[in-house]
This record gives sequence, structure tokens and C-alpha cells, in this order.
Amino acid sequence: MKNYKYDLEERLIQFSIDVILVFGKSEDNFASQHLSKQLIRYSTSAALNYGEAQSAESPKDFLHKMKICLKELRESLVNLKIQKGTN
Repeated sequence: MKNYKYDLEERLIQFSIDVILVFGKSEDNFASQHLSKQLIRYSTSAALNYGEAQSAESPKDFLHKMKICLKELRESLVNLKIQKGTN
């Protein structure tokens, strides 16, 4: 039985959905639009890379894909901190 409370794929997908809903309609200034578009790309990329890692061809390939996923999540965090600091 799968414990969905800790299902990383579902949590990454939900994070992507939340980002799209919150930042999909950003303010009409260049900085806000720029950061929002990047954040949407980072968050969805993390979920998509996690999905790709699930069919990795080797343990090394899996680790590489998971590192990419982590990188995208770190970029998302920094982006959110920048947006928080400018509000």
C-alpha cells in the first residue's frame, strides 16, 4: 500500500499547480513577470524531471536526474525569496 502523504511525485505536481495558480497572473511590470515565468518553469521542471527519474536507465542516471530536480527546487526557493523581498 502506498502512503500518499509522502508521495513525492504528487507533492511536486501539487507544488507546480500551486505556483501556476498563484503566479500565473502576475503584475504588469517587467520584474514581476520575469520572475513569475521563471518560477513556473523551475517548479514544473522539478516535477517533470522527477517523473523522468522514475524510468532512469541506471542508478547513476537516476541520481543525475534527481540532482537536476533538486537544482530546480533550489532555484524555485531563491526565486520565491527574491519575490518576497520585493513585495
